[in-house]
Amino acid sequence: MKLHVRHTTDYRYSEPLRYALQTLWLTPHSTPSQTVNFWSVGAPEKLYAQKDAFGNTIHSYTFVGKVSDDVRWSLVNAAGDVETRGVPEFLDEESLPHPYFFLRPTHLAAPHWQLAEFGRRFIAQSTDGRADLQAILALSRGVADVVSYQKNSTSVTTTALDAFNAGAGVCQDQAHVMVAICRSLGYPARYVSGYFYAANEPDLASHAWCDVCLDVATRRWVSIDVTHHCLIDERHIRLAMGTDYNACPPAKGVRQGGGQESMTVVITIEPVVSHYIPIRP
Repeated sequence: MKLHVRHTTDYRYSEPLRYALQTLWLTPHSTPSQTVNFWSVGAPEKLYAQKDAFGNTIHSYTFVGKVSDDVRWSLVNAAGDVETRGVPEFLDEESLPHPYFFLRPTHLAAPHWQLAEFGRRFIAQSTDGRADLQAILALSRGVADVVSYQKNSTSVTTTALDAFNAGAGVCQDQAHVMVAICRSLGYPARYVSGYFYAANEPDLASHAWCDVCLDVATRRWVSIDVTHHCLIDERHIRLAMGTDYNACPPAKGVRQGGGQESMTVVITIEPVVSHYIPIRP
């Protein structure tokens, strides 16, 4: 499937903005599951690209306002065409952190005895660095059942344990709970940000899922969408990955001035239709 993505973030401020440093995780890579045909990122100032510790391409920019300026808004956009193939299993490059690195606790996806107890209903404690795919899939369905999808029920600061105990969350929370349960049982797991194509469902465009390591020795991983009860497929575009949301948010930064900030995000995903015109002999 060929998909065109447009992602726009409009920031508005109640007072003049004096200084801002922003980092963006808005650039997908070509992988066995997708080919990025072209991609561009735009911001109010010059962007500087680099790789983070997880191999993601990030862009940073700095805004410095003058005393006479009355800047009260900024616009960040990303757009491009991606051809998806829906390959859920893959091998990590040697340059990426070892799978066991993703057992470490993080604030949003920390191991906990409650999560481990729940997880053991579906899969045993890891002993050899390998995981059974069918058991992992059963666990993901269990997570979706116990943490039902409810729009606007949580925030970006909600932890896996909080969402688990509340019994509700969004895709980010379902992914965090899955990751935290896997870590609690000794299975390396990590958070993935991306896009999801669903015709006439723009609210689903911004999405999150998780990677679970199936074999530590060979660095073999599988991508699982807890929200949609499936392995990733042609509807998914992988954007970035990390230990949890805090490691790969769409944007993160600091600012001085600006007063109260409001943010409007608009994401559209449309199939790219190829028009074939036959040439008559």
